[in-house]
Amino acid sequence: MYDCVIIGGGPAGLTAATYLARFLRSTLVIDAGDGRATRIPTTHNLLGFPDGISGEDLLVRMHRHAAQYGAELVTGIVDRIDRVGTGFVVHTNAKTFSARTILLAQGVTNHRPRMAQGTHDQGVAQGLIRYCPICDAYEIRGKRVAVLGCSDHGAAEALFVRRYSDTVTLLAQDSSQLSVSETANLARGGIAVKRAPVRGLSIDGEILLANLTDGQLLHFDTLYVALGTSPRSELARTAGAELSPTGCVVVDEHQQTTVAGLFAAGDMVEGLDQIAVAAGQAAKAATAIHNLLSG
Repeated sequence: MYDCVIIGGGPAGLTAATYLARFLRSTLVIDAGDGRATRIPTTHNLLGFPDGISGEDLLVRMHRHAAQYGAELVTGIVDRIDRVGTGFVVHTNAKTFSARTILLAQGVTNHRPRMAQGTHDQGVAQGLIRYCPICDAYEIRGKRVAVLGCSDHGAAEALFVRRYSDTVTLLAQDSSQLSVSETANLARGGIAVKRAPVRGLSIDGEILLANLTDGQLLHFDTLYVALGTSPRSELARTAGAELSPTGCVVVDEHQQTTVAGLFAAGDMVEGLDQIAVAAGQAAKAATAIHNLLSG
């Protein structure tokens, strides 16, 4: 029986694994290999890497760090979690594992624009398609920026990005859902609003093209996708943990869910989409798990 099984091998999961391994706790990380961090082309928002680091390189370093102290890491998909006595049984597509505690660090899934997968991935790699203005709006200073998502979330993101560029346009994937006050705020901020939905997105060299249903063809240097996310909280729900109205996992000040011994950290708890926040929550959770097991 492991002291802790961590489900999810992104920044949160690997931070917790390193802490727990250094606490001399037997720790297993189960990762499906499809986390969002692997798709970060370069981040300059992580302290200690002033020249930037790709998400893939960062995870390789964090993986090595956790393994160096004895954490075990395996690839697999967890199907369900069962409560057994004072511990848990974790069922994967290959085998089962027993644990005294569990940390969920599965993150969220981005709602993507409707476009070919290959074109989308190419756009992300080139920095033409982005998902986190908090992370990288600094890199788009003075450029022609589009925000996709004619909703309250999209409006807030457009106003956030406006600080970095004088040319910001809000696009609709489907119909516009803006309120009168949001429309007024956008107008005061000098943000153009295109209510005709996007028919298609394509890439022409270093430019992203947006073809609207009214015939307009718009050119941008970067498009921020503001279509929201879905927490990967199904395992937490079936294990009996309480979820918020948005589907995030409800935790206490020590990252423990409403199920004793079941913890959660990272974007599935608070969708701020920040590696530093996810790692901080994981450190709190790992320390709480160690103290719980000690008690």
